[in-house]
Amino acid sequence: MTFWTFIYIAGAVQAALLALALWRQPANRAANHLLAVWVALTGVDLAVKALYWHLLSPEWFRAYRFVALFPFLYGSLFYLYVRALVEERGFRLRDVKHLAGFGVMLVLNGYVFVGTHAQVQALSERWIAGERTIGAWFDGPLFLYSLSYVLAALFLVRRYRRRLREQRSDADRLSLRWIDAMAGFQVAIWGVAIVQAVVYLPILNYGLLFGLVAAWVCMVGWFSLRQPPVPAKPLAPPSENEPDSTTAIDAARYEEVEGRLTQLMRGDTPLYLEPALTIGQLAKRSGYPEYLVSAVINRRLGGSFCDYINRLRVEAVRERLADPAELRTILDLAYACGFTSKSTFNAAFKRQVGDTPSNYRRHQTAAAEVT
Repeated sequence: MTFWTFIYIAGAVQAALLALALWRQPANRAANHLLAVWVALTGVDLAVKALYWHLLSPEWFRAYRFVALFPFLYGSLFYLYVRALVEERGFRLRDVKHLAGFGVMLVLNGYVFVGTHAQVQALSERWIAGERTIGAWFDGPLFLYSLSYVLAALFLVRRYRRRLREQRSDADRLSLRWIDAMAGFQVAIWGVAIVQAVVYLPILNYGLLFGLVAAWVCMVGWFSLRQPPVPAKPLAPPSENEPDSTTAIDAARYEEVEGRLTQLMRGDTPLYLEPALTIGQLAKRSGYPEYLVSAVINRRLGGSFCDYINRLRVEAVRERLADPAELRTILDLAYACGFTSKSTFNAAFKRQVGDTPSNYRRHQTAAAEVT
């Protein structure tokens, strides 16, 4: 048994266990059911390749060519998984259209599955001799088809994040960062596959390609089993009953709303201290419609709702860091002012102040000592 065969079997076993765990995950159930199917198919793909590579038996060649079509499912399953996360839409009958690429290639490769034993044996011998690609008529459509679905999934994530920042102050914590890692890993795998199909490079061989697939299973396990529940509401379009704020609301009312928001953010218990504050909660407290509050934040206060709240939180942290009597750690101050993660706080502080929180505190302490 070769090194890569062992890697494939290990990846297949892990994929089977991960698929079972994902199917039972209570969070993001519709999405995780799709991810479980995707991971299970990857495990079958790896297991069949491992068996064929180890045995090099013509009897296994049909199965090998069948799982060679699975990559036509991977890109579309990634898209359906992301869509289920951001829209809470599980797989439906009409989603069969997203599996069309696999169906077309299954028909075009039908000669392998209905061929005689002698024909299959000849195909197997050609593969063993080094002809390990089905052909440009297969590789080109595969790369374009799969990568287009990966890009479509990233577009969904981008739109989701934009809506999330307009509605939640803890948007960064819920912005599906693991999707970027999953997409990046897939692009790397497809990149190796493209190079391997175009030009022969000893290091970028067929074994490495599916070794990366086995590593991808490990990466999916790491991220998917730790994913938080994803709020799908932000992707919903605005209500048709809400008027266009640019035409239906005059500047005088903007000033009223802005004054009310300032009051809520500057009181004894500012609203921005609430870690998971949403624009819906802010609108309810202000007494104005959500669409109007959103319009005022975007047009009068600058940026998204998340940007607006984080600016107030950063200013609150700055005031505390400038106080020589403040002994709490920087992270404790960030959490006390409403931030939900260290990375979000550091990025917001550096963007707004132009310096890191630790340097800012050090400079403030030195200035206080001089005076």
